[in-house]
Amino acid sequence: MICPYCHHEHDKVVDSRSSGLSIRRRRECLECGKRFTTYEYVEMTPLTVVKRDGCREPFKREKLLAGIEAACKKRPVSRQTIEDIATNVENALMLSETQEARYDQIGNLVMEELRKVDAVAYVRFASVYREFKEVGEFVKQVLEVSNK
Repeated sequence: MICPYCHHEHDKVVDSRSSGLSIRRRRECLECGKRFTTYEYVEMTPLTVVKRDGCREPFKREKLLAGIEAACKKRPVSRQTIEDIATNVENALMLSETQEARYDQIGNLVMEELRKVDAVAYVRFASVYREFKEVGEFVKQVLEVSNK
């Protein structure tokens, strides 16, 4: 590892910790003595999303977060909870056999997570994801949530 301070190539690892899907390492440069942190991640094959119209695009966590945030707007759902939902969905997709995820698979995973957290956010997300056209569809979804 190259020291970010003096650009020397030799260092020693002072501390290593597992941090979920990564390993955090504290390093000390053997030249200048300064310490710095590095992270090691498993390199994953990129995930592709198959959209409603059949086109494919790379999975973007930012888009997933934006959809969850929109559903949770003005609701008592913390930023950390939103991040956790996105992480849970992303992890579930990564564990699947294929490197492609259909839009409905992603939507169902998000709805499953939102149902556990906030019923209003769940119905909001469902209304956009399922493209409700009539009030009756909204009412049906609300009744389904309130009966569980």
